Amino acid sequence: MQTNLSEEFLNTPLGDQAQAILRKCVHCGFCTATCPTYQVFGDELDGPRGRIYLIKQVLEGGEATRATQTHLDRCLTCRNCESTCPSGVDYGHLVDIGREVVEQKVKRPLAEKAMREALKWGLTSPFFGPAMRLGQWVRPLLPEALKAKVPERRDPGRAPQRQHARKVLMLAGCVQPSMAPNINTSTQRVLDAGGIEVVVAREAGCCGAVKYHLADSEGAKMQIKANIDAWWPHIEAGVEAIVMNASGCGVMVKDYGQIMATDAAYAERAARVSALTKDLSELLPAMVSGLQSRVDPARVAQVGQLAYHPPCTLQHGQKLRDEVLVGLSALGFAVAVASQESHLCCGSAGTYSVLQAGTAKTLRDRKLGHLMAVQPAAIVSANIGCITHLQSGSDVPVRHWVEVLDSALVPETATS
Repeated sequence: MQTNLSEEFLNTPLGDQAQAILRKCVHCGFCTATCPTYQVFGDELDGPRGRIYLIKQVLEGGEATRATQTHLDRCLTCRNCESTCPSGVDYGHLVDIGREVVEQKVKRPLAEKAMREALKWGLTSPFFGPAMRLGQWVRPLLPEALKAKVPERRDPGRAPQRQHARKVLMLAGCVQPSMAPNINTSTQRVLDAGGIEVVVAREAGCCGAVKYHLADSEGAKMQIKANIDAWWPHIEAGVEAIVMNASGCGVMVKDYGQIMATDAAYAERAARVSALTKDLSELLPAMVSGLQSRVDPARVAQVGQLAYHPPCTLQHGQKLRDEVLVGLSALGFAVAVASQESHLCCGSAGTYSVLQAGTAKTLRDRKLGHLMAVQPAAIVSANIGCITHLQSGSDVPVRHWVEVLDSALVPETATS
């Protein structure tokens, strides 16, 4: 694709990055076929190719309008189009650039702006935890729409205290400790069973994805720097990886190197952090043989059939699709992906399920229809957003796969 950037963006870091991405696009339209929002709206401008044209137009000096903003807002950033694209167009980064540019040029309605600000600051605020606990306490009294955003609290159990020679960092996350703390403790117990000690740097907070995808790159970079500073002493001490059990956080942290590439003070360390970052599922294959003696076949059988939803941030953002499926199957679990549209987004997409609630619900119900065809006793996934969103439309339990694996482990005292 030929480009002719305006003076505003010519020879700037943002313009250079966008131009390199745009020039890879060959207009083929393969991306349109696998775009969830194109399938919902049937509008070329609600597919990747149309949005690429809109971004190109603005970067070349064309007017950014409210309609431009709306079409970019409707994008899930699921990056399914990247998995489909034969030319390797880095659409995910391009749409973030486009959103930030348009955000500066187009004024939002006051109510819409207020909602986005509330999400940017509320979800990453220290007050989120107390607010969530209050919501869980009064959950039976909440209206259905709000109740769907407040999961029932389960006992997270105790984290292991043993020390191991192998150590990894784990990002606790901003919303996960309050919404589903059992995911973190299950992760610690499973890794402990595999001979790996989990270290949590308490100073590390939100990965930055919420602000970054809401066109606040500067706010996100502040969070990125804080995380790098919190992790760096542990990295220097020799941790072997930074483990993410929320794939939305994982894809963000793996992008730290690119996001901070022009920051002289943090570029090198950000690249190191990205290189060390692994989704939890990447550790599973190597742990299977060690975990087999700890997995109780009777508990596995009691779990029943599982339907696995691979989050977009895992299968498209991180290019990891089969690790969970293969690992759980090797440990005896009956697990399958949906036979139709397993590549499509469930509609969660971070704050999307709040800001684009109607579209998110349509995609959720479509996804659940395919997952229920597996006739599962439970649905498993790898991202807190997907889990909460799918659970809001289903009576079948939706859990993180590591929780299910943890539930099948026999305490070591029983195996020694």
